[in-house]
Amino acid sequence: MSTNFKLGLLHFVHMLINVDGHIDDREMVAIQAIKKEESIEDDLFQEFSKSISNSKEHEIHERGVELLNSCTEEEKLCAFVHLFRIAEADTSINMKEVRLLMYSIKATKIEFDDVVVSARMSK
Repeated sequence: MSTNFKLGLLHFVHMLINVDGHIDDREMVAIQAIKKEESIEDDLFQEFSKSISNSKEHEIHERGVELLNSCTEEEKLCAFVHLFRIAEADTSINMKEVRLLMYSIKATKIEFDDVVVSARMSK
């Protein structure tokens, strides 16, 4: 997967896990699993962390959309499958998480049904 995919995914993961005001242990486990599954190097993760340290939410979101929109349809779909799984990880999907996912799916022109089907198939 491309660097833009990895960075775009990290932007959205950051927003999703912070949208409900707290980071659940299961969400942290899911993040580590994504880092491993997508081969996100520690250097890239550190670079990402620095890049967002002084950013506002809307800036992080805009950058994430920009990065994912430069990716293939397959990469975009893969990113949202990961996000869908993270949203499910804490066993209760918060309305803010739903809004973020729906708005982001629309901004990247991905079909919600494709995300749901792919997420179900990847379990």
